Amino acid sequence: MKLALIADIGGTHVRFALWRDGRPQALRVLATGDYPGPEEAIRAYLAALELPLAALETACLACAGPVHGDRFSLTNNHWRFGRLALTHALGLRQLLVINDFAAMALGMTRLAEHERLTIRPGQTAVGSPRLVLGPGTGLGVSALLPDGPGNWRVLPGEGGHVDLPLGNSREVALWQLLQRDLGHVSAESVLCGSGLLRLYRVSCRLDGQQPRLDSAAAVSAAALAGEAGAMAVLEQFCCWLGRVAGNHALTLGARGGVYLAGGILPHFAAFLRDSGFSRCFVDKGVMSGYLQDIPVWLAVAEQPGLLGAGLALDAWAKRQPA
Repeated sequence: MKLALIADIGGTHVRFALWRDGRPQALRVLATGDYPGPEEAIRAYLAALELPLAALETACLACAGPVHGDRFSLTNNHWRFGRLALTHALGLRQLLVINDFAAMALGMTRLAEHERLTIRPGQTAVGSPRLVLGPGTGLGVSALLPDGPGNWRVLPGEGGHVDLPLGNSREVALWQLLQRDLGHVSAESVLCGSGLLRLYRVSCRLDGQQPRLDSAAAVSAAALAGEAGAMAVLEQFCCWLGRVAGNHALTLGARGGVYLAGGILPHFAAFLRDSGFSRCFVDKGVMSGYLQDIPVWLAVAEQPGLLGAGLALDAWAKRQPA
């Protein structure tokens, strides 16, 4: 029996599964740091399932970073590979390589109602684009464009690396400290796991306090426990996420709605809903009314990126001659 492999490759972890009957099966999560590249990780995954490499026929790798040409470098880990070389090394008939947030966007098209939480209510404009973004190891951004009844076309991009927007004097002061440390300050500089810790540290510096927390998880946990300084940092994180999401929604015309995704936000979903996210999302001057009715949802599905990689593989198969 020939097998189809799907993978969602981030900066820290790679999630592998077999694509069968329209859904991921045999999920395994490996640390990217444990392997020199995807070939070794794929071999290890198959070995753990006691499956021979020869059983593998097709694969789709959803990778964190821009996808063009044959050579691929992940943005937030050390993996480098060539698509053709990897295809030959694994003996595959076909290897698709797509952007990880393109796969995430495809996964959003199959969300059940219970797999999304409403962060801000609104009204979906039928036939309009939808925005997908979310912080993880980095900040992923993609878009869904209507392509006929019930169909969507993905527009991938690198919107996580746009400039960090500034909306008040404190944000300017924080940006100045970030710029001193980093040079270019992108949205991803703050809106990711390591970015939350970075924001905490520069906030402490600005306020003349000694930082005592040493991880993003510790910052969010302290905020949820009611620690005032950590709450202010997480509030600022949510506000900046709102500004960035609103900017992208304006650019795209995403009146079909906005999906927030990634592994970080579900840990403080209620805090996000009650934060200044919504206020900052629509804080666009004369265009505030344009954004007012756009709904925002938080995806809480288990593996939407893997699901999207499988859907991309199915779409490829349908385009092949009989």
